[in-house]
Amino acid sequence: MQHSFKNAHVLIIGDVMLDRYWSGHTSRISPEAPVPVVRINDFEERAGGSGNVALNITSLGARASLIAFTGQDDNARSLEKLLSEQGVNCLFQKVAVPTITKLRVLSQHQQLIRLDFEDQFNDIPNDEAISNFDIQLGDCNAVIFSDYGKGTLADIQTLIKKAKKAEKTDFNRPERLKLRSL
Repeated sequence: MQHSFKNAHVLIIGDVMLDRYWSGHTSRISPEAPVPVVRINDFEERAGGSGNVALNITSLGARASLIAFTGQDDNARSLEKLLSEQGVNCLFQKVAVPTITKLRVLSQHQQLIRLDFEDQFNDIPNDEAISNFDIQLGDCNAVIFSDYGKGTLADIQTLIKKAKKAEKTDFNRPERLKLRSL
């Protein structure tokens, strides 16, 4: 039995990150250290973490709303653009910590290094995120918690209790997702 997700609204809350991929050709070793020199000729940006989850939801035809912490920076703007263009409703709480970004350098289809730019969000008040969660909870059919240990879900027990109270956690009853057989 196949299902249509076009009437479903999924709320995702969790750690979002910007994944960057720089790639190019390697033809020599650096004279400064025994590492390959990559001449970058291509780059790509993708939504990672909970952003990837939200994109997967929209690819099934469902509506997705994403609650996450980001910085107040160009990386957050890039993430929001990537996600919004695919129909994700971005409800980012912008804070004074840089957006989590992962940079991978590739050459000849092989990853050479990954550079992580991140700080934890653990000590940041999440009032705006909780408020957005409360607002979206009434309109969604399901909730996904996407935890990469970066701090967005530091108060996950409160969120789980709210989702249970709103009856968004009983996946034994698929009619709650308003799925219809094709």
